[in-house]
Amino acid sequence: MELWQQMVRDSVHTVDQLVEKFGIDRKIAEELDEFFQARINPYYLSLIRQPGDPIWRQCVPDKAELEDFDAAEDPLMEDAMSPVPNITHRYPDRALFLVTSQCGLYCRFCTRKRKVGDYEKISMKGLESAFKYLEEHTEIRDVILSGGDPLMLTDAMLEKILQRIRAIPHIEIIRLGSKMPCVLPHRITPKLVNMLKKYHPIYCNTHFNHPWEITPESSKACQMMADAGIPMGNQMVIMKGVNDDPAVVKELMQKLLKIRVRPYYMYMADETKGANHFRTSIETGIKILEGLRGHTSGLAIPHFVIDAPGGGGKIPIIPNYVLHKDEERIILRNFQHKVYTYKNYADANNPEGFGSKNKTNGKNGKNGSNGNGNGKGKKEDIKPKKIKLPEHAEIEN
Repeated sequence: MELWQQMVRDSVHTVDQLVEKFGIDRKIAEELDEFFQARINPYYLSLIRQPGDPIWRQCVPDKAELEDFDAAEDPLMEDAMSPVPNITHRYPDRALFLVTSQCGLYCRFCTRKRKVGDYEKISMKGLESAFKYLEEHTEIRDVILSGGDPLMLTDAMLEKILQRIRAIPHIEIIRLGSKMPCVLPHRITPKLVNMLKKYHPIYCNTHFNHPWEITPESSKACQMMADAGIPMGNQMVIMKGVNDDPAVVKELMQKLLKIRVRPYYMYMADETKGANHFRTSIETGIKILEGLRGHTSGLAIPHFVIDAPGGGGKIPIIPNYVLHKDEERIILRNFQHKVYTYKNYADANNPEGFGSKNKTNGKNGKNGSNGNGNGKGKKEDIKPKKIKLPEHAEIEN
């Protein structure tokens, strides 16, 4: 048995352990166990500094979970978009392939509580029909292995799956959706990465939510993956009491880059049963993003998205940097709230834009220009509309 497997076996998971280690009332612990079992491996447990801290909140069951039963079990409608067992096909050219129900840690905000931990819900019996679906649907060029966590599989089992996928000609990219580099980094071994790099191109999206999760162990795990040629990305969820602070997120993103993990997505928390106490306002997410843009490297800025309830997919959210837009110009603000103007030239997508024959006094030059064919027009021909700008704003050209 490998070390990581022993650590999974030694995890906190019983009602007795919840009562003994965390002081949870036994009746509440029993109800929580029935709702969504606990699994806290010794490594992640060691990261807790005090009760209620950002690590504790992510893994220790809370009675607040029992007060949120009205939310949907499957808010993203993954099951409705599952044509065969183990496959979710939402986007045109990619598919989600669930290969196990097990995780190295059961996150209390999990959006797949209905399946995770239940061998019958994500079963190996469904793999063959999943492979057949992938083979038949030639539009699929990108497969994301998830679960549970695909790195909960043994090296041998995972390699069998990778071999089958790599035998499908139209599949170009394989992605691993794994939290193991963060929550149980001992799983990342030389044997594993040497096996994975035989099936390139392979990418891995992992899941760090707080700077305290970046330890010598997790740093080594991510660097081993990167050294094997596996690009690493991170998907973070904004959660109350965990990372709903611009300074915390900035620190996390900068530390991720140091261990060669590129910030990829920053999610609003899903409307998942038992997780409402984690949810923040959208304004909190926008404030965090504004605290990154312009204040740190662009490499450190993830896409801020809402995974739309009802299966709408990931929809990007950005602060409002556009103050005004018309056919002649766009007026923008930057991260310091200074205001700038950018001329909007005509092209096939905007034939009536600045520089067109209807907007200048040019002599029927190409694109209605001033005769030189560059579509720019004369500066004196510009007659910008008056707009109301924020107080104290100054336009800088």
